[in-house]
Amino acid sequence: MLFERIVSEGLAHNSYIIGDEEKAAVIDPRRDCDIYLDIAARNNCTITHIFETHRNEDYVIGSPGLAHRCGAGIFHGAAMDFAYGNPVHEGDVFTFGSLSLQVLETPGHTEESISLVVRDQKSGRAPYLVFSGDTIFSGDIARTDFFGDARKEEMAKKIYDSITEKILSQGDGVILCPAHGAGSVCGGEIMDRPYTTVGYERATNPFLNIGRGAFVSARKMESHYTPPYFRTMERYNQDGAPLHHSPVLRMLTVSELEEFRHAGCQLLDIRAPADFAGGHIPKSISIWRGGISSFAGWFLNYKDPIILIDDFNQNIEQVVLQLFRMGYDNFAGIAAGGIMAWYKSGREIGTTGVCSVKKLNEQLDNSSPFVLDVRDIRNRRAVGHIRDSHHIYVGELPGHLHEIPTNQPVFVYCDAGFKAGIAASILAQNHYQGVTNVLGGMTAWKQAGFKIEH
Repeated sequence: MLFERIVSEGLAHNSYIIGDEEKAAVIDPRRDCDIYLDIAARNNCTITHIFETHRNEDYVIGSPGLAHRCGAGIFHGAAMDFAYGNPVHEGDVFTFGSLSLQVLETPGHTEESISLVVRDQKSGRAPYLVFSGDTIFSGDIARTDFFGDARKEEMAKKIYDSITEKILSQGDGVILCPAHGAGSVCGGEIMDRPYTTVGYERATNPFLNIGRGAFVSARKMESHYTPPYFRTMERYNQDGAPLHHSPVLRMLTVSELEEFRHAGCQLLDIRAPADFAGGHIPKSISIWRGGISSFAGWFLNYKDPIILIDDFNQNIEQVVLQLFRMGYDNFAGIAAGGIMAWYKSGREIGTTGVCSVKKLNEQLDNSSPFVLDVRDIRNRRAVGHIRDSHHIYVGELPGHLHEIPTNQPVFVYCDAGFKAGIAASILAQNHYQGVTNVLGGMTAWKQAGFKIEH
């Protein structure tokens, strides 16, 4: 038997390959699909089936590209009109040697969501594994807010029934293999565990220890952020994304970079926030490496070419892959020689301020700065906030710039300083002067013992 989980860091996406007797299936593949072909080849298997548990919102589905490479059939839920592949229905069974995969229709996260029950005929007919897609996670369940407030109650009821009537009924010992792990935007508080079981979730998942009415009420009250790139992912994943291999970026000289900059390219600086603050190419946006998957989709468009800026351009291909998985294909290149080449050229350098929480506390005691909190609202409510601070979530900042004064210093904070670095770069792009990133953010403020308001 072949079984392997493939993790895409950043997006916290899990895909799987499973097979037996020289036939294999891939569940929820990512866009850069060489890894599935390599695994199949090492195990002397042919990929014959590709299953999509749902139309994803946070990354480009890899099924069309993988099918193009290996000739496998694509299968997905019947409740959505996909432009490719084949619809499946409740009870459909697919066999791979001694293994069988049975389809469960599990709507709620999306209308066409399915789960796949795995049985091994050598061990009897009892199920032992379920690919649960985005229906149930470890310690959490999927979002049900993608259809707007008018359908929140309806979708909450659907996902509750899908979980309790179909997945939990498989038996407590059954292993659950979800499509996302901790950090994914498709859940709220997903636990950092690679696998879980029906019994463990029944006993510990907070959403499964309440009745249907309380569950639906809780889901109706939930609030999530939806980055604008989700709309592009939905369109790509329903109609089929362009078939591209992972891009190989060319190195740009300083002169070429300057030319592209004036032509309207998007300059993405992936260094740490403090490094960006000390000196950057004007008009660039700061998103640190670890934040690409969570925040690039809020700020980067799909029309203008992207230029990557780093210190030493080490392992930059991982950043390219993360963007590629989110549908970004239009790259102009990488700044050759990193930011230092720009410094040495004598061209204009932009800066933003940084300070400690001690400095901000002194400013609040002695003057009237504008303090901007760019954390998500759940963090602000749970942890508290610095006095006199104004809240605008970092992803929504471009649409709320009119709320920020241009005639006084702006101190930006988040939980540690990374999201505040993004916000500071956006303000700098829009000609705000005197912008300061409070390094350490709320974590440092609390550690210093300064007053926290709720």
